[in-house]
Amino acid sequence: MVYHLLAAMVLALHLGFILFVMAGAALVARRRRLMPLHLAAVAWGAAIEVTGAACPLTGLENHLRMLAGAAGYTGGFVDHYLVALIYPSGLTRDMQWGLAAAVLALNAILYVRIMRRGRDDRG
Repeated sequence: MVYHLLAAMVLALHLGFILFVMAGAALVARRRRLMPLHLAAVAWGAAIEVTGAACPLTGLENHLRMLAGAAGYTGGFVDHYLVALIYPSGLTRDMQWGLAAAVLALNAILYVRIMRRGRDDRG
């Protein structure tokens, strides 16, 4: 029971991290002190997608699931939980590159808006 709960908590943390990577610049617009943390998270998320490396949170979640007596899963978090919703045929390296590019583009747009707003506030 405890390991199931811990695995669910890691799952929630993982999803929260992904959402922070994708759109955390919206939080930075309100709390500029989050900028270094968000930029580091974006760099980590993009590196994981581009290199195809496994995120440590996936390994931790699988380990906790196995300790709970449940089956772990192969592939990464995105592949296991989100691909069925987004990509019917499975995650490919090209899709991973596309995801990384989309995350970087979204955050670049948000940061440009944040910086422009900062200049307008001073001027």
